[in-house]
Amino acid sequence: MVVTLGYWDVRGLAHAIRLLLEHTETPYEERQYSLGPAPNFDPSDWTNEKEKLGLDFPNLPYLIDGSTKLTQSNAILRYIARKHNMCGETEEEKLRVDMLENQVMDLRLSFIRLCNNPDFLTFVDFVAYDVLDQQRMFVPDCPELQGNLGQFLQRFEALEKIGAYMRSGRFMKTPIFWRTAQWCNKKE
Repeated sequence: MVVTLGYWDVRGLAHAIRLLLEHTETPYEERQYSLGPAPNFDPSDWTNEKEKLGLDFPNLPYLIDGSTKLTQSNAILRYIARKHNMCGETEEEKLRVDMLENQVMDLRLSFIRLCNNPDFLTFVDFVAYDVLDQQRMFVPDCPELQGNLGQFLQRFEALEKIGAYMRSGRFMKTPIFWRTAQWCNKKE
């Protein structure tokens, strides 16, 4: 029997479900919903249908597998995983899988909030810059700090107030660590 996966016409929360359906060779069809154009982004493609599907909690994504009708991405993933013995075998394995699932979801939600923030700059950017800058000082030719991460460092340093601070006498480039450290323990 072919299951139906319903979601917006974006990768979003349904992508992991699609991957798991493909991996488990579960036959499925998709019902992709579209938002209308800007500036209103009319959701009626979904809202006109959502109450007609018999879902206990009408939401996207949803999965319909015969009489089984599920919403919530993690519930859908767990349902598919149970059918294919992919939730861990021992109680300890199942607990670890549950914790990891929620840890990854926390990361996902933080990333979603960041990407939907119109200012797109949080305090984490400051911590990330500091750590990446130290890595760049430690290994100046590090290939991982060339592409996107290198561009991030450049954009951060180009921020007006950050650039002014870095050019001022108040800016402290070194030392990074106490004198007991083996690297970057002296003012340069």
